[in-house]
Amino acid sequence: AWWAPRRGRGPTMTDPWAQQLARLPEAALGAALALALVVALAWTASISQGVAAGRTLGGASLRAPGETARLLRQGRRTTLSADRLLWRVGGWGLFPTAVLLVALVPFGEQALLPGSLGVVWANTLDVVVWALVWLLGWGANSVVGLVGGYRFLALALGYELPLMFALVAPAIAASSLDLAVVAEAQASLWYVVWMPVAFVAYLIGVLGFAVSGPLATPSATELSGGVLAELSGPDLLVVRAGRHALLGAGAAVAVPLFLGGGAGPVLPEAAWVVVKALLLTGALAWVAGRAPALRTHRLMEPLWVVLLPLVVVQDLVVAVVAVGS
Repeated sequence: AWWAPRRGRGPTMTDPWAQQLARLPEAALGAALALALVVALAWTASISQGVAAGRTLGGASLRAPGETARLLRQGRRTTLSADRLLWRVGGWGLFPTAVLLVALVPFGEQALLPGSLGVVWANTLDVVVWALVWLLGWGANSVVGLVGGYRFLALALGYELPLMFALVAPAIAASSLDLAVVAEAQASLWYVVWMPVAFVAYLIGVLGFAVSGPLATPSATELSGGVLAELSGPDLLVVRAGRHALLGAGAAVAVPLFLGGGAGPVLPEAAWVVVKALLLTGALAWVAGRAPALRTHRLMEPLWVVLLPLVVVQDLVVAVVAVGS
């Protein structure tokens, strides 16, 4: 209590602010752990993409620290009449968004940001990435950056609907939007086993909002980097880190959605969540490093005409099974 009774004198008053203050050390520790996990996931993604590109494991492991040191010494590039505020918000907002995604992941009974709408918040943060990448291309006042931003919006329209319906499938099966409840519902069988289409659609969406692999055309080389073209120094560093972090954060959210959460032998639940997230991040980053970036018009038809109907059918199958059980 904010005002505790002293020697039986005076009324007892309870202050909710005092309760929140008492939880600050625990919240700070949780935030630090979430940040450390995001850094580990981003580094794993960087290493895996480096290995996929032909580097040795040691060389790929050391490249991230080396690039970090190089870009921290490099000066910022400026463009004529750039909207610096929006430009900075777009670039520097990617990594915090990844941290918020990881904070939704339950490491046991609840997450760092507990709530009954974890699935909804995960999709909301994905939409936030739309704005951030668009601002990254718009704010530089550069032709190639603007083209890259428009490319991203077109791709986002292609991958977002399949991603949204992919998120619906586990929620229907568990009859809940709480990621902890969704993870607990997979005690007997992981959802990836009987929701493979939703799982694939979700991973494609992760590649999309991380601007990686086949969906990396907003930052393609024929655009001189697209949304990344005018970045240098610390700005380029945080955007690269943000892309790797979003890839890892998307993989971490897939753990309670499709991979049984913390279910597993011997190790504690929290350890299994971390292990699964790291393994899926490495696999997804390796695919992103090996697969070529495809032009937008080549992706829109398979994403909307093929993948979207398949995910809708997957949701219908899950709904029928859920109602029957």
